[in-house]
Amino acid sequence: MLHRIPKWFQHLFPSYVWNKQTNEKVIYLTFDDGPIPEITDWVLQVLEEYEVKASFFVVGENVERHPQIIEKINAAGHTIGNHTFHHLKGWRASTNAYLEDVERCSKQIEQNTDKRPNLFRPPHGRIKPSQAKQLRNAYSIIMWDTLTVDYDRGLNEHKCLQNSIRATQQGSIVVFHDSYKAEKNLRYVLPKYIAHFKSLGYSFKSL
Repeated sequence: MLHRIPKWFQHLFPSYVWNKQTNEKVIYLTFDDGPIPEITDWVLQVLEEYEVKASFFVVGENVERHPQIIEKINAAGHTIGNHTFHHLKGWRASTNAYLEDVERCSKQIEQNTDKRPNLFRPPHGRIKPSQAKQLRNAYSIIMWDTLTVDYDRGLNEHKCLQNSIRATQQGSIVVFHDSYKAEKNLRYVLPKYIAHFKSLGYSFKSL
């Protein structure tokens, strides 16, 4: 699994946002698949401790189950993006079904935050051109150039941290997951990752 998305691949899909071109030492942390009790709460505590803002791409059905957590994310001033309602793989869904699922997620987010999201990230990064074409009318489609692979339970925590640091560049959009699957690596890597780049003079911003 690649931790850094090659430039040539990013150039194949120029309408997607892979990173931010900047002269500043800035990193954009993103978290996918939440909100999840305890895990997302812990992430919020870490971000508050280090005074970091991030972006959360939430799954609608998790928002519906745990409205109090999405309210915490919103109250803390983090950005909230759409990650579909049922965590759909776009390649396996019809365009209409996919768009309906995205819309349901946005309505759920709006119901709990009074804000309609304008950022969208396709689960697994898998989306059909027909789906993307429709969604671009209302959303910026946010991908990433750095994948921590924290969800791989077979990946050693130390290696996960090293790989993530090595893959990150100025302006990188970095993917973590506030999920049960990623918990082992996430709890080890996230605070050390933030501390490492803060020691180098980097700041962290939301999208």
